[in-house]
Amino acid sequence: MPDEVQTILVIDDHPLMRKGILQLIAMESTLRLVGEAGDGRRGLELAQQLRPDLILLDLNMQGLSGLDTLKALKATDLDARVIILTVSDSEEDVVAALRFGADGYLLKDMEPEDVLRCLHAAAQGRIALGERVAATLADALRRDSQPKSLDSARLTEREREILELIATGYSNKVIARKLKITEGTVKVHVKHLLHKLDLTSRVEAAVWAVKRGVRS
Repeated sequence: MPDEVQTILVIDDHPLMRKGILQLIAMESTLRLVGEAGDGRRGLELAQQLRPDLILLDLNMQGLSGLDTLKALKATDLDARVIILTVSDSEEDVVAALRFGADGYLLKDMEPEDVLRCLHAAAQGRIALGERVAATLADALRRDSQPKSLDSARLTEREREILELIATGYSNKVIARKLKITEGTVKVHVKHLLHKLDLTSRVEAAVWAVKRGVRS
């Protein structure tokens, strides 16, 4: 767990749910709430002003939807990790959120300690997925047409190395530091390996790799 305090912005249009999330965050000395918003547009404004480390985003909101808010957040220069926190465990919502760049997907009926564990994982640059969500994503990938094995994907040695680190849960920034290359170079390799695996997000790549025993 990183020693520095991680700042969090909460975007959720249910006041009672926001209150519960805020109480949960207050339990952890390494997490600090810096803002809360009741809709996507206000959330986007606060994200630009506050530059938080983590953003907890509800999926189903009035006005600007959670997915549209996610896409807008990912189109900015923010370095925040965006974690979906929602009631929906539908395959369609899970896959859509991760393909639009979510750094994690948690369910609101998870145990509080599991939510905190996932937030700490996200703070370390790891992927934050609830167990039920991971199973849902794995089922979706199983039905798709990705390569059946690592050899059939024909990845380069560097792409394999990066895939192993992605499977471990590391972010592009952490991978760059470990391999002593630039983050831009990592992004290029990730783009190429996703194309070869017929995937659209690094979270999907992580699940694909873990199911095939690819770990560093």
